[in-house]
Amino acid sequence: MEKKSNWQEFKAILDQQGIKKLYHFTDRENLESIIKNGGLYSWMDCERKGIKIAKPGGGSMSRQLDSGRNLEDYVRVSFTTQHPMMYVAMREGRISNPVILEIDPEIIYWKGTCYSNMNATIHRIRPNIGDSLSDFKQIHFKSVKVHKHFDLPEEEQPYFQAEVLVKNFIPLEYIKNIGNFGIPVPSKPKALQVKNPYTAQITRNTPTAFIFLIDQSVSMQKKTMLYGEEMTMAEAASRIVNNQINELVYRCIKLNDTRHYYDIAVVGYGEKAYSGWQGELAGRGFVSPEELKNHPYTKITTRKETRTRNGVKINEVEQIQWVSAHHDRPWTHYHDAFDYAKRLLEEWMKEHHEKDCYPPTVIHVTDGEFKHATRELVTQKANELKAMFTNDGNVILFNIHFTAQNGSKSVVCPINKNELSGNAYAEALFDMSSLLPERYNQDIARCLNDTRAGRHVAMGINADATTLIKLMDIGTPTNISQNQ
Repeated sequence: MEKKSNWQEFKAILDQQGIKKLYHFTDRENLESIIKNGGLYSWMDCERKGIKIAKPGGGSMSRQLDSGRNLEDYVRVSFTTQHPMMYVAMREGRISNPVILEIDPEIIYWKGTCYSNMNATIHRIRPNIGDSLSDFKQIHFKSVKVHKHFDLPEEEQPYFQAEVLVKNFIPLEYIKNIGNFGIPVPSKPKALQVKNPYTAQITRNTPTAFIFLIDQSVSMQKKTMLYGEEMTMAEAASRIVNNQINELVYRCIKLNDTRHYYDIAVVGYGEKAYSGWQGELAGRGFVSPEELKNHPYTKITTRKETRTRNGVKINEVEQIQWVSAHHDRPWTHYHDAFDYAKRLLEEWMKEHHEKDCYPPTVIHVTDGEFKHATRELVTQKANELKAMFTNDGNVILFNIHFTAQNGSKSVVCPINKNELSGNAYAEALFDMSSLLPERYNQDIARCLNDTRAGRHVAMGINADATTLIKLMDIGTPTNISQNQ
């Protein structure tokens, strides 16, 4: 690509600012087309070439604004992985599984590349847009390098979205991480063999992770039934989570070896979020199956359902517990629980981000609506979790509203928001929850007798204890490779 005559002056600024990557967000479903067509085209070039965009990040209003400022022929690239418009696109349902493409900053030097010191189509303020060095210097580099725009004073926040506008096309070789999503990148892009997401084998070299978020607020003291035994909702949730952890540990035991196929974390929350482990693991974040096996907190005698040839039996069994029941916390702060889970996953992702790991799963169990946060803020926090990804797919977030009685109308793993009958709280959970890959349909059919085709949403409203157990089963698939 031909460079500007003074490209080295641009490079000197980048070197001084320590900027080594630029970023472009898209949906995972668009990767096949990007690879097949040899790179990223502007939306207008896609229309001219007949390239169908499966999940466009911009809506019709965005395209109108582009056209109004003669920007329809540009691919827009930013300086941040936390672009506010990515979360807007998630909130509006245009994209559901975002990935961040890392772009070689050399595109800045190309003839025809322009620069905007804020979102180029912002309508409240007129951005500075141009292709010269002086235009490039209008970018507020200190602002674009913060983690989130909320970290800036309000008057400085628009400059967080500064953009590099590349004319027409960014070839595949300038997308530095395009080979990291499990899709083969052939030498001749048209000869594409697609790798489906959420198909990675779980091995010791490519593990996954599970996080259980448990509401421990005072409302969880209501009574419910589990296998014919009356107990608080807190106790039922605790036993169900402990049972699922037992099952996960059991899947890792091969002869005398407890294999490290995944990491597991438990987070309790009320007004604040905290580690939910008890005993020797207290205060820990992620722990391994071997640590769980070697450090039980206590044992209880509980009832468990087992399937036999003669039907279902309920037996008394002794079971290890790592998590105890609490219902003494004020409020129900989803946003703090989601933030806590995100911090855990940020550390996990640093180690596993570029591996072909089955993506982590977060299972959130609550009996009440969120408090002291707007729906927009809570959805934003959920979307920040769902936007995290491994090469194999995005983090999967289940949100399960647990109820004491099964008399209320329950909706579990819906396909369409219309199934929620206008229930505002249920619709909020729908927006916060992941769109499940079709590989989950088999387990949904087995556990819930729901054989519908299509993609289900990872949520439940008015789920009783029996349904919660089924959702735990659906939410913890372990596609373990037995030989690794």
